Parts: sequence; C-alpha cells; structure tokens
Amino acid sequence: MFWLFVDGGRSTLACMTGLQRHPLVDTAVRYHQAVGRGAVGEELAGFFHADVVQREFPNVLFPDGAVRDLAGILEAAERGRGVLRCQRFDVLNAVAVGDQVALEVDWAGTLAVALGDLPSGHVLRARIAVFLEFRDGRIVAQRNYDCYERSRSVGEREAG
Repeated sequence: MFWLFVDGGRSTLACMTGLQRHPLVDTAVRYHQAVGRGAVGEELAGFFHADVVQREFPNVLFPDGAVRDLAGILEAAERGRGVLRCQRFDVLNAVAVGDQVALEVDWAGTLAVALGDLPSGHVLRARIAVFLEFRDGRIVAQRNYDCYERSRSVGEREAG
C-alpha cells in the first residue's frame, strides 16, 4: 500500500509492503504523486507517450465522461490547479501484467473554489480504478472509473 499526502505543493510518499513490486507500478505511483502535487507542462508530459489517449468514464463531475489526448490532459491539469487546494491519493492495490497496470485508489481533494453548491474548503472523496497501458516506459492509454462519494450541499442533512 502506498499513501501519498499532498498539501501546499509538498508531497510525502509512504510505502508499505503489499503492493506488487514492478517498475511500471513504481512509474504509476510516481505519476499519481506528480498529479497530486499539481504537476503541469513538461513535468506531467514526461509520463506520457506522444500517442496517449485518456478516457474518463462518466461520473458526477463529468456526466458525459471525457476523452483527452496529450494536449487535453495538460489543459485539464492546468484547470485543475485552480479548482483544488490540495489532494491526496492512497494507492490501495496495484497489479502489473506485461505493459499494463491496474490501480485501486482512494482519493480526496479539497476545493479551492466553490463548485456548484459545494463551498470552497469542501473535501471531495472518490474511489478510483485506473487502468494504464505503457509503451516505451510511458503511459499510452489511461482509463479512469471514478466513483465519487455523495456530497451533501450546504444545509442538506442526513436522512435518518
């Protein structure tokens, strides 16, 4: 298991045994670490093959999903820096076979700005399944299945 804590641009990566040791798993964790600290431009692009295609399947934030090439990934990263104050990735499980890596990730991100009915400072949480395919040591395909926890709007109370 890996824990990645990111706050104010600083990140700490703690490792415990239990995850498969594999060079592509290490790259996948380093990639999430970079995303967590808000990497953009060349730093982020260095993880990707020029032919990369990222597919984010429909979820609460992207009801129609999203398909991005390298330019789209880098644009989304720039936009994301303005939306999240900090974020944390906990890699709970990782499996590598050949040039593919599957990750189970627990994610939390603190909003830097209001998002819909959610105020700045609200913490979003999601469980994420990430499937990465590598070519020449770089990510050539990424598929994300993000399952966000239900967020209550301001003033909404739990039933019960």
